[in-house]
Amino acid sequence: MQARSIWRLGGLSVWQLARNALRDMSANNSFGRASELAFDFLFALFPLLLFVLTLIGVFTSHRADLQGDLLAYFSDFLPPTAFALLNTTVTELAANAGSGKLTFGIVLALWFASGGVRSMISALNLAYRVEELRSWIKVRAVALFLTILISILLLAALALVLISGRAVDWIGAEMSLTPEVVALWKALQWPGAVVFMILSKALIYYFGPNLKNRRWHWITPGSAFGTLLWLAASLGLRAYLHFFNTYTATYGSLGAVMILLVWLYVTGLAFLIGGEINAEIERAAPGPI
Repeated sequence: MQARSIWRLGGLSVWQLARNALRDMSANNSFGRASELAFDFLFALFPLLLFVLTLIGVFTSHRADLQGDLLAYFSDFLPPTAFALLNTTVTELAANAGSGKLTFGIVLALWFASGGVRSMISALNLAYRVEELRSWIKVRAVALFLTILISILLLAALALVLISGRAVDWIGAEMSLTPEVVALWKALQWPGAVVFMILSKALIYYFGPNLKNRRWHWITPGSAFGTLLWLAASLGLRAYLHFFNTYTATYGSLGAVMILLVWLYVTGLAFLIGGEINAEIERAAPGPI
């Protein structure tokens, strides 16, 4: 039987798809699971940054400049108060970073990040209504594999932003390129982040759930909607906190931690919503998609 396009939504209307996805999200406690993902993301974030900064310090002579570029990249997505917390913590970590901490950063980041991916796998099994029959070791191995693969994509994306951005500055100066051309390249950071998010979701949606029949899709309605929702929520949270920063006013310095957790919660929830959308489409489809 010929596979149908996943973009036909399995024959569902947009309204039917949204209603079914929301119903199953409530039944699967997806909003609570997003909190679990935010906790795992928080523990994985700083070891990963420690690893990246240590790597920068070992292999480059422009450590301070690249560190600033790396943090500036995060400032595009994080709310200002959360970014201030991240900047302070990362600066303290970088001050004591050395080659001896490289292995520690890798192991710690992989352990916590793979724990988050394992939580994603569990959530996807619920979304697809399948039982996890793989052994704990196999599930952990799949989670570790996905973590490493996604980490490589993340490092490649960061290299593209940090190194290639500097190369464009140099080429622009040498070839007397207009500031508009240089600015256009730097504006591609956001589309690059979108591509990374979509590809990361595609990998987890394909390898994560315990499905017998798998079909690879570069872009799915769930990954596209989840990514756009993440971008919109990130920008909306930044705008809200710019005009109504009640967290810091109410909770003081603890407000920055809460804002960072809110942003990580939104990140996890966007992933879970995308998984539910894809699962609903595949269940509703009369044949393979």
